[in-house]
Amino acid sequence: MKTMKLGTSSLEVPVIAVGCMRINSLDKLEAERFVQGALDIGANFFDHADIYGGGTCEEIFADAIHMNDDVREKIILQSKCGIRKGMFDFSKEHILESVDNILKRLKTDYLDILLLHRPDALVEPEEVAEAFDLLESSGKVRHFGVSNQTPLQIQLLKKSVKQPLVANQLQLSITNATMISNGINVNMQNDFAVDRDGGILDFCRLNDITIQPWSPFQYGFFEGVFLDNEKFPELNKKIDEIAAKYDVSNTTIAIAWILRHPARMQPVTGTMSINRLIECAKAGDIQLTRQEWYEIYCAAGNVLP
Repeated sequence: MKTMKLGTSSLEVPVIAVGCMRINSLDKLEAERFVQGALDIGANFFDHADIYGGGTCEEIFADAIHMNDDVREKIILQSKCGIRKGMFDFSKEHILESVDNILKRLKTDYLDILLLHRPDALVEPEEVAEAFDLLESSGKVRHFGVSNQTPLQIQLLKKSVKQPLVANQLQLSITNATMISNGINVNMQNDFAVDRDGGILDFCRLNDITIQPWSPFQYGFFEGVFLDNEKFPELNKKIDEIAAKYDVSNTTIAIAWILRHPARMQPVTGTMSINRLIECAKAGDIQLTRQEWYEIYCAAGNVLP
């Protein structure tokens, strides 16, 4: 598994993060096999959130990996907090309570990275800063980041937060590429020119914040996967053609398309199939040509001006 630096941190992480949102769909033996299979290929970066399975996903993971001090030092754990039933909550009290509960479920004393999950309209940066300071000084969290946030939201946090924000988890796939499309269609009067993300792609590149694309195989908002989907005939034809050239699967090419971008992103996979995770990992060894990247982009219905 190839590795990369996470943001401005000293962390050397795999280019693929293992998303654990669906680990509660596995039974005990399946979960153990999946986690061990991930470790066997060097995929030791595991992404969680306190809302996944209502917290059960973190518990299942801790049991599946047989968490102890020796195991803990061989893996990188990231989790997220801030989503509550009917609201978002970045209050100091909620962040601190959430982390304590996350650590208890994961059976560990610390998180490598904590992300704030969804923007809270009532966020008070001073409270976030106080929470981060306490978590850092206590050793409970070593690095911090955000998820689904715009440049201005990040800058607002940074007004008070002193710790570097090393990651921003954002939805991105070949078919959900608004943050790329609006940069290509600058000054154009088409829908692809609409900036829905506040220039977040360039902002993260300028500030050395690692983008972690979530749902890299999805179209829409969890509407389904685009691979082998009859709704995307031209896209699948092109992906299959390029996959055959490199002698890999279409899954590998879909991830390779993201990794080809010079922003040096770290896709978060959601698969619970070890074979598919292996296919994702193979993408780190493929460098699509510029022409191949654009051919895939256009085959998805994206427009060049």
